[in-house]
Amino acid sequence: MKSIIFFDIDGTIATEDERSVIPQSTRDAIRITREKGNLTFINSGRTAFNISPRVKELGFDGYICGCGTYIEYSGKTLLYRTIEKSECRRIADFLRKCNVTPVYEHRDGYFFDDKAQMSDGLKEFMEVFVDSGIDISGRVENENFGFDKFVIWQNENSDMELFRSEISKNFSIIDRGGGFYENVPLGYSKATGIQAILKELDIPMENAYAIGDSMNDLPMLEAVPNSIAMGGAEQLYPYVAYVTTPIEEDGIANALSHFGLI
Repeated sequence: MKSIIFFDIDGTIATEDERSVIPQSTRDAIRITREKGNLTFINSGRTAFNISPRVKELGFDGYICGCGTYIEYSGKTLLYRTIEKSECRRIADFLRKCNVTPVYEHRDGYFFDDKAQMSDGLKEFMEVFVDSGIDISGRVENENFGFDKFVIWQNENSDMELFRSEISKNFSIIDRGGGFYENVPLGYSKATGIQAILKELDIPMENAYAIGDSMNDLPMLEAVPNSIAMGGAEQLYPYVAYVTTPIEEDGIANALSHFGLI
């Protein structure tokens, strides 16, 4: 029976630096495992529009995006969960009261708030987006403003107690470190995306594999028996079945080889 492999992007498929290198061994491993009849899926916190052509051209059968809020298989949308426009407006107003710096992530684009304090993290994000050709013109004031999930940076003036007390009612707040938080609607995660795909394709859990490198991959890794941490992701080592080599030391190829997938 075919197996299914779920890949994170940053730090797993591509290096998490300005080079964004995708090793040739990774390209070859994905091609070979698909030739053997196995399915490959991206499973990312990125929303769908931000899956770059460089990643898509590797060849994937489907995409779980926005931490499980969007699922696509063979070009068909299986699930899409977004937030009501009025609720998006309310949250944007509330985040201004909290003095945090948000980026609102929608399936079709990003939205920014010019009234929020500019953070080093946001500045870096926007520079990367510009370099990647991503449109950064979306603003909270736009008529089409809306989002599926959002991230924030805190600063010395942020009221994080107020933020957590309200946002935790409807969102999972994921601490990414360094005052950076990813906020995903309750009931959705990289793990729920995996569960939905396995059910849709009638693939048993024992044939599911997941590969990641950061703590926001933990739900995905804990959801499958064949969990793999990239070399160098020490914080994940206690939670996975196998630790492969670092990304630029043929990490993906070595992982798939270890499990007989290539």
